[in-house]
Amino acid sequence: MQTNILNQLKAIEHEKGVTLLYAVESGSRAWGFASPDSDYDIRFIYRHDLNYYLSLWEQPDVIEFMTKDDLDGSGWDLRKTVKLLAKSNAPLLEWLYSPVVYYEHEAFATQMRALAKECFSPIACLHHYLGTAKKFMTVCEQDEVKLKSYFYALRTALAGKWIIENNSFPPVAFAELLLIAPQNIQDKIKELMQLKARQDESYLHPKETLITDFLIETVQFNQDNASKLGSGKKMSEELDGVFKKIIL
Repeated sequence: MQTNILNQLKAIEHEKGVTLLYAVESGSRAWGFASPDSDYDIRFIYRHDLNYYLSLWEQPDVIEFMTKDDLDGSGWDLRKTVKLLAKSNAPLLEWLYSPVVYYEHEAFATQMRALAKECFSPIACLHHYLGTAKKFMTVCEQDEVKLKSYFYALRTALAGKWIIENNSFPPVAFAELLLIAPQNIQDKIKELMQLKARQDESYLHPKETLITDFLIETVQFNQDNASKLGSGKKMSEELDGVFKKIIL
């Protein structure tokens, strides 16, 4: 599948006249709890030639594609990427720390990760994960729950807890994030992960009260501790310099 993904990205480069800088897997396959029928969520960063950035007019800064073999692609232009980096955008940070890398310009990736660490805003990332976890809570309290919903809620709730307890960006791999949960929760989640690996996305699982109660408790903990967190370092001038150096 990696060959298909790289061929698709090369086709996008040619079709759109851009240069690929970085491409990774996002979503359940990167997090480590994919179902047999999960899509491949390909996320990438690219740059245009200099004329694009010198134009007076607004230009498209996102490229998206969907193929028949479940390749779901979404890419961001370099300028958009650097602006989001300045805001410590959590989805972008997940791309930069993804355990599944399809392509990277090594110097670019190293520089982006170093800047991401300096720009990291605990409060901004916590609010992202807290908001996402809350969206799934109503679904997770139903009598039957899609395992996908459980894992999305768990991942974002634990990510928020990680930020509060460690003051750092959480691991993208769910297995590493899971280590901060109590042992009985870890055991139940591992059991559900094995089940999810065998079931299609549409499978409905009876509500697990142990998991639901843990989610409610963790989301409340995150909410109660949000005000203690700091914001990221302001690096507008430095990021502007990095952006100019790359496009030139």
